[in-house]
Amino acid sequence: MNRDYDIVVIGGGHAGAEAAWAASRLGARVAMITLDPSRIGQMSCNPAIGGLAKGQMVREIDALGGLMGIATDNTAIQFRMLNRSKGPAVWGPRAQADKYKYALEVQRLLATCPNLEILRGEVAQIEANPAVQAVVLADGTRLTCRAAIVTTGTFLHGLMHTGQRQTEGGRVGEAAAKGLSACLAALGLELGRLKTGTPPRLRRQTIDFSAFEVQPGDDIPAPFSYLNEYRSAWSPPLMQVNCWIGGTSEQIHQIIRANLHRAPMYSGQIQSTGPRYCPSIEDKVVRFADKTRHQIFLEPEGLDTDEIYCNGISTSLPADVQDQIVALIPGLQNARILRHGYAVEYDMVWPTQIDSTLQTKRVGGLFLAGQINGTSGYEEAAAQGQIAGINAGRLAAGKNVDFILRRDQAYMGVLVDDLVTKPPTEPYRMFTSRAEHRLHLRSDNADQRLTPLGRDIGLVDDSRWAQFTSRRDAISQAHALLKDLSADDFLRRSEVQWSDVVEKYPQAAAITSEIGRRLEIQIKYEGYIVRQQRDIDRMAGMETKLIPPALDYASVVGLRNEARQKLGKFTPRSLGQALRISGITPADVTVLAIHLDRRQRAAT
Repeated sequence: MNRDYDIVVIGGGHAGAEAAWAASRLGARVAMITLDPSRIGQMSCNPAIGGLAKGQMVREIDALGGLMGIATDNTAIQFRMLNRSKGPAVWGPRAQADKYKYALEVQRLLATCPNLEILRGEVAQIEANPAVQAVVLADGTRLTCRAAIVTTGTFLHGLMHTGQRQTEGGRVGEAAAKGLSACLAALGLELGRLKTGTPPRLRRQTIDFSAFEVQPGDDIPAPFSYLNEYRSAWSPPLMQVNCWIGGTSEQIHQIIRANLHRAPMYSGQIQSTGPRYCPSIEDKVVRFADKTRHQIFLEPEGLDTDEIYCNGISTSLPADVQDQIVALIPGLQNARILRHGYAVEYDMVWPTQIDSTLQTKRVGGLFLAGQINGTSGYEEAAAQGQIAGINAGRLAAGKNVDFILRRDQAYMGVLVDDLVTKPPTEPYRMFTSRAEHRLHLRSDNADQRLTPLGRDIGLVDDSRWAQFTSRRDAISQAHALLKDLSADDFLRRSEVQWSDVVEKYPQAAAITSEIGRRLEIQIKYEGYIVRQQRDIDRMAGMETKLIPPALDYASVVGLRNEARQKLGKFTPRSLGQALRISGITPADVTVLAIHLDRRQRAAT
């Protein structure tokens, strides 16, 4: 049976959801293929969205017209702004979500897309000659298309480990995608293998919470979606709850050390690399041998479930060892484990084989997004899904201008640029330290940076645009008022807060507290941002000097052999991107720039 679409999205996780949402809302006819439609938007690991740098990305996704921020606001059961003790540039919005309601909300939002059809099935083949022509399912159904977006998460040849026990699957209770790895390899893509893990889940009624420190949410929750921030008053629709903080002990560490030979990561059973910045408890004990305690966070998985996520003790140790570890944590001596922790290995594609649109260099119309590119985390996956969905939608519509975010425009731009210039040796996780322009890339101004771009490409609808322009005009008028009052100089002082401005200048009381908060951050950072903008402007010429994709680097006179090899492998989009490739020197880029100038003069 043949069916025709513009775009086929393979996978229904966070990358797949954003890809399908973006492409369908841009007018493409989209099919999403998933093994189980009821698991679309599932939170496989921690039921939380956001955090340091990750929260900024969620706001960027929302500013461009994505769905993750909306789904989070509608299903969150605790909101916390992280890093409050530091400057607003590194504040990280985070929300604990009801994981079951979150998945249902993602499914509800996708159901509002008129051009999207969700199909149950497993992909057996991607036909390409030389560009994508069709996606063939295991039951023989052939879906012709102009583009395919692969967002398989941890399901690509997934293998789960708990001690010596191994089970095929991408997460508990769900089968692995077996045939797609061979299909991608047959298309000429080089695959690798990575590992991630998850901790035990505990039954709420068996926990003594009095032994833990209470961790409440913010008194005034800050929403992720600008659609909610623009409203005059907003409060979370769901009841807000506490989390709790505890810790391990030296006795627990001794048990872990005594059983390392049974841990798949140390026994040789797992050969792939796991996330260095989100290590298992056995990794922590080995790598930080001087520490006698590691923090544990008990986080509810939802309002209507008794599952508690035991954040901080991700592990693949055997079940009997996990039982001992949990029982020795104060407050968990009688805790019942509902599901033991496990590690999962999965196939990925080395991201040197994609360009900044997330399209593969070898196969036209084939896009990759999420953990298949070597990343870790819901937010990183969703960001890639949105970028891939936008570019696939533009390709299907016959538009020849790529949608690419620069490093100075968004954390999403940093993410993609890092992937294509610095291939991850472990699952990639976003941090504020990765962004050299983080003073500019704040969570409070993502709409100012990106919503006009979203409007230009057609993803920001009339309602969102009207709300954005209304807020933008209100901020501009409020800023003008502060200048007239000379209150902006007063607010620039480090010790002055917005409440002090209102007290000193009664006329400022006409400005809402939300706009006042924005102005406070904007004015205090103004001098720093001006200096950072100079750096951005200096690099602008390098970023706009594009390198022809088919350039023969062997013909570049004076280029070092190592530079020829690396540039040929990475095929950077611009001189700026070439400079960021490990091993490429400023002298190499100068030689390359001279060569490009000569080519251009010869052509004219």
